Amino acid sequence: MTSVAFERGTRTRTVPQLAWAPVLVAMATVAAALTSASPAYGYHRDEMYFRMLPLDWGYVDQPPLTPLLARMFSAIADETWAIHIPATALMALSILVVTLITRELGGGRDAQTLCAWAYGTSLIPLEFARVLLTATVDLVVWPAVLLFIIRATLRNQPRWWLVAGLVTGLSMYNKLLVALLLVGLAAGIALVGPRRLLVSRWVWGSAAIALLVGAPNVIYQATHGWPQITMGQALAEHNASQVRMLLIPVMLVTFGVAMAPVWLVGFREILLSRRWRPIRSVAAAMPVVVVLVFIGGSQVYYPLGLMTAFLAAGCVVVGRWVAEGPARRAWTVIAAVGVNAGISVIIALPVVPLQFLGSTPVPTFNQIAQDQVGWPAYVEQVAGVRDRLSTAERGRTVVIADNYGEAGAIARYGPDFGMHDVYSAQNELYYQSRPPEYADIAVVVGTSPDELRTVFGSCAVVDWLDNGLGVDNQEQGAPISICRDPAGGWSSVWPKLQHYD
Repeated sequence: MTSVAFERGTRTRTVPQLAWAPVLVAMATVAAALTSASPAYGYHRDEMYFRMLPLDWGYVDQPPLTPLLARMFSAIADETWAIHIPATALMALSILVVTLITRELGGGRDAQTLCAWAYGTSLIPLEFARVLLTATVDLVVWPAVLLFIIRATLRNQPRWWLVAGLVTGLSMYNKLLVALLLVGLAAGIALVGPRRLLVSRWVWGSAAIALLVGAPNVIYQATHGWPQITMGQALAEHNASQVRMLLIPVMLVTFGVAMAPVWLVGFREILLSRRWRPIRSVAAAMPVVVVLVFIGGSQVYYPLGLMTAFLAAGCVVVGRWVAEGPARRAWTVIAAVGVNAGISVIIALPVVPLQFLGSTPVPTFNQIAQDQVGWPAYVEQVAGVRDRLSTAERGRTVVIADNYGEAGAIARYGPDFGMHDVYSAQNELYYQSRPPEYADIAVVVGTSPDELRTVFGSCAVVDWLDNGLGVDNQEQGAPISICRDPAGGWSSVWPKLQHYD
């Protein structure tokens, strides 16, 4: 056991040793499963978008870190297994970080082992770890910030606040969403204390470090009209009703149905337990974060990072419950984790062969799987439509994609069919390039014909996207149109096609 001084009267609290062996086994097992699954299904729409973005300090829809990772690993090999390497590593690291929270809360070897396996085989973390998303990076960020804040508070070692500030600043290169966690924690401290933290020089020093490290991203936002606010508003406009309807149900299945009682009891204990009283602000932050997500309506998974602390705490409680009772309690917990892991693996990982995926309910529960399916087939269809044009017409034809997923797919697979350029007016791609003025014909993918007829002299739908697998994703059934004579030229048409979502 490792003793750490904690100045609360004359008491000294003891932090258990890290259970390296079972934790490393869990990390290695999950990493091996993700690695073996990596080539299956295909690229996620976001990954293909990231790999086509040029290196920059930021983009209208996100900071630069995740696109940088995508480009770096695509340079190793332009295949899914390469771009998924950082995702797998991030998931393995997040298992360690969440288990360290369990250790910090006093969980011994059994509790830590439970945490590593319960979290490592849980539903939504596994889904996010399957592909490289900004949410994949956040699997590490939020738990790490919480770990260092909990450590600073329970150990009474305030220097850990500075480490939390450093992680927060670095996280701004991935997403500015960490601000939601900080607002929740500040509100939690104001509500339940310890309120002395609100005037602590260590806490304010942490904030200063975060702002200093993350300053380039703040400067980018300020000098580009705060595009993240615009993006948030656009996401809310498209997602709000669905987010508000699904928020609580998704929270209950975030780690799998069988793990819901574990994180809920962890939440309760952090909020009410005397031994964790110094960090009950972490629990008090939860309703604040949930309300802000409900009001904002951007994405349903945003509370995930905070919930990991409650899962970690719940493993301490369950570990104590098992230790204090008969052997059958341990077998009950093992069975619950095993069943939960099995269900999570079937839904989150590509266990179902691609040709059968559309006939199963898996795509209903796993949008990430939906967004990996059909891209080469879609691109081949677009190329077939272009090939209907004469040779002379193809020389004045451009390909326009309604969204970045379609654009990314054409950028990745289009050269195989002689398509080397693609344009899109969505998000950052709008600013990257627009069609040349000499092009008076466009093969347009995914955009409503009614919208196109307002900006072109003529448009005709000639085909509809079909992945051939029966998977109902965003692209399935989308129109492919041939449009002619952009009204007023592309300088006039392009702004009318611009959209954020």
